[in-house]
Amino acid sequence: MLKGRDEYVSGTNDAYNSEELSSLLKTRWAGRKLVYMDQVDSTNLQAKREAESGAPHGTLVVADMQTAGRGRRGRGWESPSGTNLYFTIALKPSFAPEKASMLTLLMAHAAARGIREETGLVCGIKWPNDIVLDGKKVCGILTEMSAEIGYIHHVVIGVGINVRKQVFPEEIAAKATWLERECGRTVSRNRLLAGIMSAFEEDYERFLATEDLTGLLEGYNRMLVNRDREVCVLDPKGEFRGVARGITPTGELVVELESGEEVCVYAGEVSVRGIYGYV
Repeated sequence: MLKGRDEYVSGTNDAYNSEELSSLLKTRWAGRKLVYMDQVDSTNLQAKREAESGAPHGTLVVADMQTAGRGRRGRGWESPSGTNLYFTIALKPSFAPEKASMLTLLMAHAAARGIREETGLVCGIKWPNDIVLDGKKVCGILTEMSAEIGYIHHVVIGVGINVRKQVFPEEIAAKATWLERECGRTVSRNRLLAGIMSAFEEDYERFLATEDLTGLLEGYNRMLVNRDREVCVLDPKGEFRGVARGITPTGELVVELESGEEVCVYAGEVSVRGIYGYV
């Protein structure tokens, strides 16, 4: 019988190393070059260094601990050792730079799939890319790109997943959780990452077929916790409220206003908040 969420004590037998990770990866290109580090400033920064040094498409950087982990808009991301999953995949796509923003939603979809495969937990996505369980954030994603007009040098997609029991800063304690608390058992970071990479490779190839999210639309919208809920859109031009109806094939959030008019909200330009809480 599973213990209650607050009774569970995490196991410590997760042999987190490059050999174990490599043996579990079943992908053809995602993570076939694996860079594992016990400690790094940031997996995104290291992935950029790898990409700029000629590392191939699909290079995966994994660390047990980050000393300068970052979230969106430069916010710090607590990254203790032996606790969470921190990784970044470096991509060198041939499509136009304006399509790269969709990769963030693609990774959210793949991460939710991978978490479900490893833990049995059914995750939701708070648009555009936060993974939530029981209304609380369990995963964050940060995508960064190096490009010039019409050409992408590289894109790095960094993911941080709360896996083991931890104490969150006061400002986010009520909005965050961890996987082992939610599923009541030890979660292997190795298997979790391998599952996410398999899901990502599959989703990425579906994305390439149309260069948009058409092939993932149904799955993403099914996971979207904002869907059919009232949201507040914090637009620099003025906030407004409406009901989220799902995403478009290019990743915008469709919000229906009280008048019945539908507007498309672009990720990165505005923030979306639930009326009654985090989601």
